[in-house]
Amino acid sequence: MDERTYSTLTDAAFRRIEDMLADVDPDEVDLDRSGDVLTLTLRGGARCVINTQRPTRQIWLAHAARAWHFRYDEQKSAWVDDKGQGVELLSHVASIVGGAAKPAG
Repeated sequence: MDERTYSTLTDAAFRRIEDMLADVDPDEVDLDRSGDVLTLTLRGGARCVINTQRPTRQIWLAHAARAWHFRYDEQKSAWVDDKGQGVELLSHVASIVGGAAKPAG
């Protein structure tokens, strides 16, 4: 995947996450974007960090002392985990923030 395509796909994924959380009370989930990094701070102070990994053409997510690496699957038109476990980025973010987020559509 070339840099332009990667940038377009990661920007779209970040926008979908931002849109999913747009109407969420910041006391429930506070979103901060700085360049290629999205930081979600959940009620109670837990954090979820989502960032691009340009050298590997992936998006990485860290939360609760765990990490997931997502690659873009063209057939599914989605970012899926690179371990083949069927974890999809947007669904996983929604599960982390619980009922606070609107489903991505």
